[in-house]
Amino acid sequence: MKTRTRQRRTVELSADQEALAQQVFTRIQSKLNDELLDMVRAMVAKAPEEILGPGEFELRDRLNQFGATVLEESINAQAKKGVPGS
Repeated sequence: MKTRTRQRRTVELSADQEALAQQVFTRIQSKLNDELLDMVRAMVAKAPEEILGPGEFELRDRLNQFGATVLEESINAQAKKGVPGS
């Protein structure tokens, strides 16, 4: 089986931005772990012919929904702290 290696993206942040990123990550980490486990369970429960197609779209939808949670938490955290985007 071929495995994909993805290069990790890093963003340079100020000390304040990094602290805020860590705070947001800590807040969403348990939600993320729960959601990822649920996604994996959903894919494992599918028959092989269901994974691609309907399963793939279900997974993408769930990833997008969690991405919206990341956006919301980031916006709220920045608004509370008054940290500029750059």
